[in-house]
Amino acid sequence: MYEPIRTKSVHSTAADSGEFPHRSREEELDIQLAGHLAALLAVTDELRQLVPGADLDEAAEALASQVARLRGGLMPVRASVAAAIHEPGLDALHQRAHALAGRALVVAASRADTAAAILAAQRMEAHALVAA
Repeated sequence: MYEPIRTKSVHSTAADSGEFPHRSREEELDIQLAGHLAALLAVTDELRQLVPGADLDEAAEALASQVARLRGGLMPVRASVAAAIHEPGLDALHQRAHALAGRALVVAASRADTAAAILAAQRMEAHALVAA
């Protein structure tokens, strides 16, 4: 009564065909953690432009090395920040950095990356002290 289906269903997933690239959970967490740390590095660089200090310089270098480690040796792109474009408040920058460090800490803990977790916790503490 019914004719059998002779073609592939339009509802079959791309994963069935083997054409879709797959990443492991660890690779996805590496990408996510590198993104959070790179964003934290960008905010740290903004803070360094507004309030230069040795502690922010050290933090920026540590963040850059962690991002490079997670990206397979590729150093993060760092732009010089022009303070004339916008004048964000220092408190707002510290709050943003604190939030980004918190996100990085959650992903680092999920990934069991001790070095990144320690760095993120240190940055959270430093930005919480300044913003408070």
